This record gives sequence, structure tokens and C-alpha cells, in this order.
Amino acid sequence: MARPAVADRPTAGPVTGADRRGGRVHGRHLLVGLLLLAIGSYLSLSIGAVKIPLGDMFHPSEQQWRIITLSRMPRTIAILLAGAALAVAGLIMQRITQNSYVSPSTSGTVEAAIFGVLLATLLVPGAGLTDKMLIALATALIGTFGFLQILQRVRVRDPIVVALIGIMYGGVIGALTTYLAYRNDLLQLLEIWTTASFSSIQAGQYEPLYLVVFVGAVGYLFADRFTVVGMGREFATNLGVNYRFVLYVGLIVVSVMAATVVVVVGSIPFLGLIVPNIVRIWLGDNVRVVLPVTALAGAGFVLACDIVGRLIRYPYEIPVGVVGGVVGAGVFIWLIVRAQSKGRA
Repeated sequence: MARPAVADRPTAGPVTGADRRGGRVHGRHLLVGLLLLAIGSYLSLSIGAVKIPLGDMFHPSEQQWRIITLSRMPRTIAILLAGAALAVAGLIMQRITQNSYVSPSTSGTVEAAIFGVLLATLLVPGAGLTDKMLIALATALIGTFGFLQILQRVRVRDPIVVALIGIMYGGVIGALTTYLAYRNDLLQLLEIWTTASFSSIQAGQYEPLYLVVFVGAVGYLFADRFTVVGMGREFATNLGVNYRFVLYVGLIVVSVMAATVVVVVGSIPFLGLIVPNIVRIWLGDNVRVVLPVTALAGAGFVLACDIVGRLIRYPYEIPVGVVGGVVGAGVFIWLIVRAQSKGRA
């Protein structure tokens, strides 16, 4: 007897009033998120070493328009794409591993991508952006797969312990990367990829980030299957899901997103961990429903961190990676304390 496909299961029963109300609620969340992003993006375009009054944005001078099109607009687009990509990558990793504390920055994925960029710099003299992205993608895939192999061999199932194992695993990769950079006098160059900053983004430099839009669409199509795969090989097989294929699709989606962001703008710590968790607490665990909201929340988080980083020491900038790391670490601690409190209750 043939097994029903996973995609068929959600439509097996009638659509209830609660389902329709839930759809309307999530629709409102998306509309509110888009409105806030539009307002934040408008503010972002006016902030910089050269101030552009908000009123002038509707009728800029020739010099202002040149600044907006060559620097401010590419920067804002890069911020939105990078934030959405890392948040979605974190959501997919958490579904695949069934662990809410796993993300590209707590599983060695980001560190492996940085290691790949360094390898490209060392092994391919004059390596362009495409060469760096391809090598970073390969190392990110290997690093992520290695973390999953460790999880399969570790008996501990405590979510926090698993996250700590991932952090230690990433620390080993990061230490190797730092050692190679030190031996080849590339430590200053390494900072570009380890701490995200959008200050140097201009037209012609951020366009590879559009790749995450296509990859994100693939992730959305496989959203339900990622959850099923996270339940284990036997469970997924019994439901007619090709476990290995879907797992590899998830790994590729996560690795492409992480590697692309690292190569173009650098690493943003904890983003892929905290944003999906906050959205999940707020809206629940339905991946297909929360994925668009997670993307908007990730974009909004990075946009807010960038604006704060530009205003704290104006006209100087604090890198987004620093601001996001401080905020992300605080939220991470809050999530752990919250989980422990609920466990005791």
C-alpha cells in the first residue's frame, strides 16, 4: 500500500475557523513587519557621514541622489538580505536538528565558511568573489555535515549541551583559521569576515546576496519536510519522505546562505539563533507559516543594529557584528534562563 506524501497531509482535513483566523493573524504580522521595514529602510537611507534630511529624500539633489544610489541603497538592500538569510538558515537548522539552540553560528557553519574564504585567499592568488563563494560554500557544507555527524554520535540530548558542543566545534575551526591567518600575516584581513560591517558596501559589491532569495524560496518549498526529517530517518521514511535527499537540501540551503553572507559582509553572531526562537515563541512551530515572518524579523534586527551602530558614535560607525553580538548574547542568555525556568515549573 502506497504511503501518502507529507505535502498531502495538511490538506487532509477541513479548513477550520481557527485556521482561517490564524492565517489572518499571520498576514497582519507580515504587513506590520513590511511597514516597519519600509520605515527603517527610509531612515537608513538618510543616515551617514553626509546627512540627507528626510524631506530631501523625495527630491534629492544630484549629489544626494548619487550617494543614495551608489552607497545608501546598496547598503540597505544588503542589510535586509543578509539579515533575512541568516534568520531563515537558523530556522531550517533548528527544524532539521529539532534543537532550538542550533544555528549557523553555533554549529560551525559560519566558522567553516570563514575558513573557506581564507583558503581561497591563500590558495587562489587574486581570487574573485565567485571563487571565494564557491570555496566558502564547500567548506561550510563540510563543516555543517561534520557537526551533524557529531550529533549522531553524542548521547547527550540536552539542547543547551548540544549548542555548547557546536560552539566548541566552531571554536576549533576558528582557532585553525586564526592560526593560518597569523602564519600568513592575514589577521587584519580576517577581521573583515569575522565581524560583519556594511560600511564599505557599494553598488557592484552586494549583488551576490540576491542568491539567498532563490535559496530561501527552495527552503520555503521544503519547509514541512525539514520538520519531518528532524524527527529521524525512520519516522521520515515511514511518511514517504526521502530522508537523505531532504537533509542534503537543508544543508545546501543553510550553507549557501551562511557562506554568501560571510563572503559579502562578514559574520553576524547569534542572529540565526535568537530571531527564529523569538518568532517561534510568538507564533508557534509551523515552519511554513513562520518562515516569512522569520525572514522579516531577521532583516529588521540587522537593520536596527546597523542604525544603532551608525548613531552611537556618529559620524563614526560600530560594526553590525559588534552590536548584533552584544544584543544576541543577551537574548541567548535570556532564552536559556527562560527554558530553565519553564523546566523547573
